[in-house]
Amino acid sequence: MNELFSIGEFSKITGLTVKALRFYHERELLVPARVEAGSGYRYYDHDNVQAARAIVALRELGFSVAELADILADHQDEADIVEFLRRRKQQLAEQIETDRQLVANLDRIIQQETEAKALMSTPQFEVEEKQLPALLVAGIRMRGRYDECGPVFGKLCRALGRHIAGKCMCLYYDGEYREDDADFEPCVPVKRAVEMEGVAVRELPAGRCVSLVHRGPYQQLGRSYERLLQYVKQRGYQMQLPTREVYLKGPGMIFRGNPKKYLTEIQIPIEDS
Repeated sequence: MNELFSIGEFSKITGLTVKALRFYHERELLVPARVEAGSGYRYYDHDNVQAARAIVALRELGFSVAELADILADHQDEADIVEFLRRRKQQLAEQIETDRQLVANLDRIIQQETEAKALMSTPQFEVEEKQLPALLVAGIRMRGRYDECGPVFGKLCRALGRHIAGKCMCLYYDGEYREDDADFEPCVPVKRAVEMEGVAVRELPAGRCVSLVHRGPYQQLGRSYERLLQYVKQRGYQMQLPTREVYLKGPGMIFRGNPKKYLTEIQIPIEDS
């Protein structure tokens, strides 16, 4: 026989106050096994005890009343709720790992931005105007992502070898950032014209430019471009394309090196407006 407990007895069994039991009844979360028609007295049975224990456990875990209603509506007994909690535990563990990775990424970004800001204030890396001499280069013009230039530099260096006469550089023909279809030309200075399939050799004309040596990862070049473009605008110059990036120090053919120590000279050709 399934024994019935008064609301006071049930309160003592479950650790829920009478006020809480009435509240859960009103919300139809914990409906008594029997309610006397005349007096309205509530009586609870063993099934109510299990439901009450589930409610206490879920509330301790921080679930709201609305969430309790959904959980209890979808799960029939204690074993079912335990399985739900097991799945929720796995979800939380995965979320914790995601959050841990996010915190690590935030730490990295904060460190990079702090270092970049400090470096940009160093007098050594100031905008300057200079005259660029005419320069004979061999290059491969292409469309694609900016990070695709690395293998092309490797191809040029292997093919041209002893003919190379300076640092690798890249010409950028777009006046904006483009994600997948950028128009650019990896190239190297050469001592003399060399005929090679797929490689264009020509002379870059002499001219004026504003220049800035950027120290740090390529992903932070935008900070240096901002300084250069501010300088150009403040003096009323007209930017000419293509702009140039000269890679004074960067990853080698085998070792990547330390990106914090990469040196890239950005050159923006200019004309007076």
